[in-house]
Amino acid sequence: MARDAPAEAATRIVARLQEVLDERPRATLALSGGTTPAPMLRHLAATPFEWGRVDIVQVDERVAPDGHPDRNATMIAALAPPEAVLHLMPVTASDLDAAARSYAELLARLAPDGRLDVVHLGVGDDGHTASWPPGDPVVEVTDTDVALAGPYQGRRRMTLTVPAVNRGRHRVLLVTEASKAPVVARYLDGDPDLPVTRVVGESTVVVASPDAAPGGTVRS
Repeated sequence: MARDAPAEAATRIVARLQEVLDERPRATLALSGGTTPAPMLRHLAATPFEWGRVDIVQVDERVAPDGHPDRNATMIAALAPPEAVLHLMPVTASDLDAAARSYAELLARLAPDGRLDVVHLGVGDDGHTASWPPGDPVVEVTDTDVALAGPYQGRRRMTLTVPAVNRGRHRVLLVTEASKAPVVARYLDGDPDLPVTRVVGESTVVVASPDAAPGGTVRS
């Protein structure tokens, strides 16, 4: 377990980004939204680092106006390291399908090998991660890195797809709420009914606060 899970997640993210920047000029970091990441983002912003060499992209976004509190971008823009280059999902476009294709093309330019360097994820009480709601066909999409999910909690979503997340070099799954302990236990047991269980890969770490992970877990 991690007594200060947001700080632990931030430390791991910075370490992975540094490994990348030791080998090439720029690195990519995909950030999720929701309520959990804010403390982690504050830790990242307070960490001395070459943030100007980091391209930040979004894991997912709600279809809502710019600046709306429902938008993940509102929090990310306010709290992420200001020197980093933000590439926000174009969810205000009139043609969302074309916007998703355009964002996938952007990711291909930022990561020509198709692999984002670090992907930060969270998990919901229902087992969703990114914007992969339980039962939504988006979890089966394999022919693009960015897709649209159906309405979920009142909003359509744009999201990285399962292949895009799993091709990432490193994945950091941060969980801090006690209410999510049951779903974390099911995920660690490999429950196939949970969308988050679609997240696979050797370089995946779960950083959980003591009350969010039964017995406490930091797994890589």
